[in-house]
Amino acid sequence: MTNTPDLTTAVWRKSSYSDGGDNNCVEIAENCPGTVPVRDSKLSAGPVIVFGAGSWSSFVAGVKG
Repeated sequence: MTNTPDLTTAVWRKSSYSDGGDNNCVEIAENCPGTVPVRDSKLSAGPVIVFGAGSWSSFVAGVKG
């Protein structure tokens, strides 16, 4: 059994810290309620790590701090 969300309609957004690079950044999908899928932009067809929304918010807050 898997809990992987269906990402066929995911809308991916690159990190604002990518410095304008074409493929050197992290992307997140913003239209997946309750979860935050994350992938490497160089491997868009590759693996995706899925975080719970609360865990992702804590991570971002820690990075900003």
